Amino acid sequence: MITIPDDYYSKLGLYDTQNAIGKIKHVFFNELCGNLNLIRATAPLFVQSGTGVNDDLNGTERPVVFDIAATGGNAEIVHSLAKWKRLALKRYDFFVGKGLITDMNAVRRDEEPDNLHSVYVDQWDWEKVISKDDRNINYLKDTVKLIVDSIIKTQDSIKRRYPELTASLVRKVTFVTSQELEDMYPALSPKERENEFVRKHKTVFIIGIGDKLKSGKPHDGRAPDYDDWALNGDLLFYNEVLNCAFELSSMGIRVDPVSLDRQLTVSGCDNRRNLMYHKMLLNGELPLTIGGGIGQSRLCMLLLEKAHIGEVQSSVWDDETVSVCKRKGVILL
Repeated sequence: MITIPDDYYSKLGLYDTQNAIGKIKHVFFNELCGNLNLIRATAPLFVQSGTGVNDDLNGTERPVVFDIAATGGNAEIVHSLAKWKRLALKRYDFFVGKGLITDMNAVRRDEEPDNLHSVYVDQWDWEKVISKDDRNINYLKDTVKLIVDSIIKTQDSIKRRYPELTASLVRKVTFVTSQELEDMYPALSPKERENEFVRKHKTVFIIGIGDKLKSGKPHDGRAPDYDDWALNGDLLFYNEVLNCAFELSSMGIRVDPVSLDRQLTVSGCDNRRNLMYHKMLLNGELPLTIGGGIGQSRLCMLLLEKAHIGEVQSSVWDDETVSVCKRKGVILL
């Protein structure tokens, strides 16, 4: 379901929008690489089926699968690159404190379209090698602050070029756990809790996504085999156009052998233990890492004060989305 505010209009025309998208991607990429000590790496569009390398996200999404005549096997278009990046860091001999960033394109065929979601996904997928001592909440928080710094600097740059853009993001990050949110708003759904809290605090990082809360339900779904559920989270900003919480990044310190072992068991995914990737991780053959994805179209949508993600990316939309946007004067690319 999509919602376009009655008083909404695009502050930039199509030409300036395209130009601004390019500038945002250029500036943010350089800022993030400098802040997190990352270098660019070439990313795959698809991976071999049956290896466990593709990410399951919430564990229910169906990948787009196709056969390759030359190999006689099947490949899957990626959902994201959390596992692939960790393998790449090992293969490319990255050392502690250094990481990679990819320009990732994905297809999520089961995504339900709304203002923020599309079956086409473009994001900066990044991953960084860390030490055992870095696997703690403070390291996670420090990394989040560096990402927010990169976003704020990008907004400052784009507003100097386009002064008609007036929204201002808040630099100070308020950290809260998913359990604290449930305790504060027990009668609300997880998304309603996010909206209430983010409207008050503007820039928020919710720690602890995937594990069950006191209510017996998780704040949100998260696959058991990439983030450590105790050391991960979602970065949200207040979106002035839509008056709601706006998730820009899902990230976290990745599972080590101990946390992977536990999370596979509690999620009923013990069958994954025999997959290539999971065997390597359980055997301690992969580096300890932190990483995540930062939505490219979402960042452009937020900074350019757009009401719908289709204003900054080309995709395929359902009839309802096309109809509502046409009626409201929203141009889908």
